[in-house]
Amino acid sequence: MALKDVKGIGPRVLTLLSKMGINTLEDLVTHYPFRYDVLVRGNLEDAKDEEHIIIDGRVESTPILMRFKAGLNKMNFRLVTASGIVGVSIFNRAFLKNQLLVGTGITVIGKYDKKKNIITASEIKMGILSNKAKIEPVYHLTNGLSQKQMSTFINMALLTYGKDIPDYIPNIYQEKYQFANKRISLNILHNPPSDDKLKQAMIRLKYEELFAFMFKINYLKQENKKKNSGIERKIPREKIEKFVKTLPFKLTKDQEIALDEILKDLESPYRMNRLLQGDVGSGKTILSFLAMYANALSGYQSALMAPTEILATQHFHNMKDFFKKHHLTIELLTGSTPKKEKQEIYKGLKEGSIDIVIGTHALIQEEVVYANLGLVITDEQHRFGVNQRANLENKGKKPDTLYMSATPIPRTYALTIYGDMDVSTIKMRPQGRKSIQTIVKKSTEIKDVLGLMLEELKQGHQIYVIAPLIEESENSDLTTVCQLKDQMKLAFGAHFQIDIIHGKMRSEAKELIMQEFLQKKIQILISTTVIEVGVDVPNATMMVIFDANRFGLSTLHQLRGRVGRSDLASTCILISDNDTKRLSIMESCEDGFVISEEDFKLRGHGDLFGTKQSGDMTFKIADLRQDYKILLQAKKDSEEYLKDKKSDNEKLKNELIASIQSA
Repeated sequence: MALKDVKGIGPRVLTLLSKMGINTLEDLVTHYPFRYDVLVRGNLEDAKDEEHIIIDGRVESTPILMRFKAGLNKMNFRLVTASGIVGVSIFNRAFLKNQLLVGTGITVIGKYDKKKNIITASEIKMGILSNKAKIEPVYHLTNGLSQKQMSTFINMALLTYGKDIPDYIPNIYQEKYQFANKRISLNILHNPPSDDKLKQAMIRLKYEELFAFMFKINYLKQENKKKNSGIERKIPREKIEKFVKTLPFKLTKDQEIALDEILKDLESPYRMNRLLQGDVGSGKTILSFLAMYANALSGYQSALMAPTEILATQHFHNMKDFFKKHHLTIELLTGSTPKKEKQEIYKGLKEGSIDIVIGTHALIQEEVVYANLGLVITDEQHRFGVNQRANLENKGKKPDTLYMSATPIPRTYALTIYGDMDVSTIKMRPQGRKSIQTIVKKSTEIKDVLGLMLEELKQGHQIYVIAPLIEESENSDLTTVCQLKDQMKLAFGAHFQIDIIHGKMRSEAKELIMQEFLQKKIQILISTTVIEVGVDVPNATMMVIFDANRFGLSTLHQLRGRVGRSDLASTCILISDNDTKRLSIMESCEDGFVISEEDFKLRGHGDLFGTKQSGDMTFKIADLRQDYKILLQAKKDSEEYLKDKKSDNEKLKNELIASIQSA
């Protein structure tokens, strides 16, 4: 049965539904209400002025219709209720006039003006409420469709198509959790008889959605391992251990565990597909160096791709410094690399004389050919598109892949967005790193802030100043980069060098300014969030963020992580006249994972990076913030079910797998 077979759905309605992404009967019956209105009989005596009320009664006077310009209209009539007569006004509902006959029972929803004894109605429903509360679904619509039509189409589809609705919960879990079947649950969701039954139906449908999602993730992970036979290496672990002992610092326990996981992946016959996530400054980079060293000892080439030239250059110099006593050929390849040098690097990579290349997008250019690429590492992986990462991986036959991210991801989100990856997490702070003191100040306290800045500058330290906008906008009162430059020059320009950096500048100009800041030629760097991920400047000990309330907590934490990169005491000052309660989380917490959980609760998963990273994170009924426990149970059950070989499980399992393969 198709959507067009549902009674009342003709070509016009089909077009409207298609606009909303409803193209099949299953799409229609799973077009869930986005909220429910609980209709309870109210009365005029208890209602307060300007209160939103729901009241029923009978039409007492013939509606008077007034028409205005631009197609607007207003209808007035009197309503007899159990607690007295009230005037009703409603806008743009002229089509109801013929239904509102004197004596007709109706329910009015709207705002009550107690002095004038008038309800300005937002909605009028035909029929009088019973004494029981009525729970009414409210759907997202498009122009040309009404709530009543949508409800009718859904219920008609359930009536005629309900028995054929695919149910993705295996019997074993239906019985375990005493779930109603899918058809009954959908009926309850679209026509709730009571609050309790609605909650039960919701839990059941959320579980099903999350179970099917996690089953697909786990199945794909399993299939990838089968298909992705990789490079099986023999890694001389004793050489790695010997090198680790020569480092000027001791690896934390988290780093040791992550390193062991990476080396095991490199040794296994399957391709590594691992995310290494860690808080700002937690020590991910040294692990990437060790992975590339292990790969080189096994006779394979490595490529590390960074999002900016300055970050790639920093990685290059650091790695050269760490491995200066080892016989490794390490090269840097970026857009700024001179043409002659590029040709030499291309030749070395093709011949296999270069062990490790570090660079930017230049690594994935057509001219770059690798002799035996065995390991691909992407730093700040969310800065690259899926295609860019895939292009680098495709440069080798079956290279292992390691992604690094300094954006701590809540476990809820990691289970979904990175569900097909193995995840290593570093939480511990490296030895010698001091805590960053975070202070919230109001704009009226700017003199105090300038005083604190002067103290740092007198000690020979450097400062980042962050503004959210580049230039003034008529619609915004946010402090701009250019305004801040003028203010800072007024305060400090006589004795200290000040410059700006922002996203609209050319890459070469940004790189030059960052180099000058690194070389201590600039004392105050005024910037937008472009420095959120970037070069280490150990001498930068203070960050001042204007309009801090405009940033998400995760972004503030990433920005704060640009200071405190040495053993010097560091401070982050958040200037805001609003939302200081939310910013107090930043004052009291330095754990990026805790902060990202708070950000996740406040803003949702789609906003953590400003954009969705991969896959379809839109669930129809489940909400990752609220349904974390259901997600964990669905994950556990789906893994168990995937491994179960019982014949009675195979039919549904095959249906789920078929839905993955056809997607």
